[in-house]
Amino acid sequence: MAGFIGQQAVVIGAGIAGLAAARALSDSFRQVLVLERDALGRDAAPRIGVPQGKQPHALLVGGLHALTELFPGFVEQLLKSGAVSYDYRMCWWEMGGFDPLPQRDLGIPIYSASRPLIEYVIREALKQLPNVTLQEQSRVEALTVSDSGAINGVRVAARGGAVNSVAADLVVDASGRGAPTLRLLDAIGCTRPDASSMGINIDYATAIFAKPKDAPADWRVAVTIARAPQERHGGVIMPIEGDRWMVTLTTRHPQAPPPATHDEFLAFAQNLRTKTLFNAIRNAERMTPIARHRFTGSERVHWERLANIPRGLLLLGDAACHFNPLFGQGMSAAAQQALVLQGLLSAAIDETDPLGWLQSIYFQKLAAVLDAPWSVAVSDFVYPETTGTRPENFEQTLKFAGGLLRLAVQDPEVHKLMTEVQQMLKPPSVYADPELRRRIAQVMA
Repeated sequence: MAGFIGQQAVVIGAGIAGLAAARALSDSFRQVLVLERDALGRDAAPRIGVPQGKQPHALLVGGLHALTELFPGFVEQLLKSGAVSYDYRMCWWEMGGFDPLPQRDLGIPIYSASRPLIEYVIREALKQLPNVTLQEQSRVEALTVSDSGAINGVRVAARGGAVNSVAADLVVDASGRGAPTLRLLDAIGCTRPDASSMGINIDYATAIFAKPKDAPADWRVAVTIARAPQERHGGVIMPIEGDRWMVTLTTRHPQAPPPATHDEFLAFAQNLRTKTLFNAIRNAERMTPIARHRFTGSERVHWERLANIPRGLLLLGDAACHFNPLFGQGMSAAAQQALVLQGLLSAAIDETDPLGWLQSIYFQKLAAVLDAPWSVAVSDFVYPETTGTRPENFEQTLKFAGGLLRLAVQDPEVHKLMTEVQQMLKPPSVYADPELRRRIAQVMA
């Protein structure tokens, strides 16, 4: 098997994480089988198994770069399929008392599209690989193990109810919350891994509008971020394919249900801190029903701390960590994890025991990828109702973030650096620069 480290790899889940993982595996296994419980349509449509699929999904630039490395030509195909491109000169960003932030050319292009379209473009690119098979309407009922305790495949319930066994040298669990892996650990008597969690309770109400002919000319995307902790409501207008707007209204730790009717939707927008979103949609044509969704909490599963993970099993995407969607980190973090997996697989070919070596190092590398976005996600503790373990020195972290924002408004280079961190192009550790911290301290004084 020159050039390959195994005969077949199986990926559970055909979401962004699973599709990216399949591409990463395709250079190292003769065959890659992706098993998806949903029906995969012939176009860019929301899937039943992705309840948040009708909500906005930001593909951060760091994730875009990772997907482009995995799928050369991805950006071009995304644009050809209708994605909208713009830069920060066309971003109307209301946050932190600045309504808006300065609209500057930061040299960072943005590509905006619906989650179904992004997934569709990746799926179509993956179909071009001759050794990758996407098998839809196939639910993984169990992972199977050999007498030695290593993973040797999965049991799959196909459409019609027939259950079959599929052999695999490696299984990557990219299902929504890693349920197949957790069931296996319970069945074989292994302890489940520790997890860090934050109960944040965010309600979403989203509808797609036709972009009005008199839409503002000075922005493509408009965002109103609640001033925490005194404000709880926010919203976004995001351009998507088909000359449409995806409009989302959010509320943190809600005391009332999110808007369900058109009048309630407009009233909610009208009562935001500014009238930016309301004025943009008040006379716009709503094209879809209002889709509501609740996200209860972020969770990072510490697989790297679990010593007895069966050989031949890796996890990726939401099965490893799921984030507050307001930060837009989920798809991008999954793409970056898949890119790390691809690099490790390439290196494993030179090892005496490639799969054993991969298993020994993968989860530590996974944790390193998640450190940066998770350090941003913990800012949700700004709301006193957020449950979980508040980080030490959290109040100082909040003060630092406020000083950084004020300095970014004054200095375009700091604004660019802050945006690069937000877009997962650079890690938050760049803020440790002594000169930057000195300048922020001056602003905070």
